[in-house]
Amino acid sequence: MANEPGWKPPVPPESRPKVRWGRLVFAFVTLVVLSFGLSFLLQYFLTRLDLPLYEIAWLAYLTVFVVSILTNLSVLVPVPIAVSIMIAAATHWNPVVIALFGALGGTIGELSGYYAGYLGKRIAIAEETPGYRQMERWIRRWGVVAIFLLALQPILPFDLGGFIAGVARMPIPKFLPTLFLGKFPKYIILTYAGVGLLKFIPFLSG
Repeated sequence: MANEPGWKPPVPPESRPKVRWGRLVFAFVTLVVLSFGLSFLLQYFLTRLDLPLYEIAWLAYLTVFVVSILTNLSVLVPVPIAVSIMIAAATHWNPVVIALFGALGGTIGELSGYYAGYLGKRIAIAEETPGYRQMERWIRRWGVVAIFLLALQPILPFDLGGFIAGVARMPIPKFLPTLFLGKFPKYIILTYAGVGLLKFIPFLSG
């Protein structure tokens, strides 16, 4: 009872992370528009340069790798620029290799968030983000399984996953391979899906 000594009011459980459909639609539209624009520019420059694709494949893979690192260095990336570049590059080069370099770069980039959490750095927005506590419980309870599933799915952002893994002191030899194994198949699916979607645009598919 409320008058009994030692009684504390029950703490309401945090609600599950909600999918914000408005943001999801915005992210999808942004992804399509960016992929369209980048593919158009890439097609334009390749036509003007008139170079064999195999001669500049290394540059495409390096660009995907570096951009993936940079976009995963921050906890808040407003637009899916890395995936857009992957899709644009995959219209001309091997989508699986593109996804491989994207996953490698993205995995390395997530180390910034991991070490921020591991070293006890405060990220003001982190704990205020909807679903943060629930995601933290998932990672603390399920460990690498939670990391894999969060990295694999394309809806909930993984931004805070690395930070929480660092706070939870998840060992790097477990964190990095699991993160890569989640990102790699996700990027394969996204690049193939994006390339398939862009084929509906006549002057990009021809």
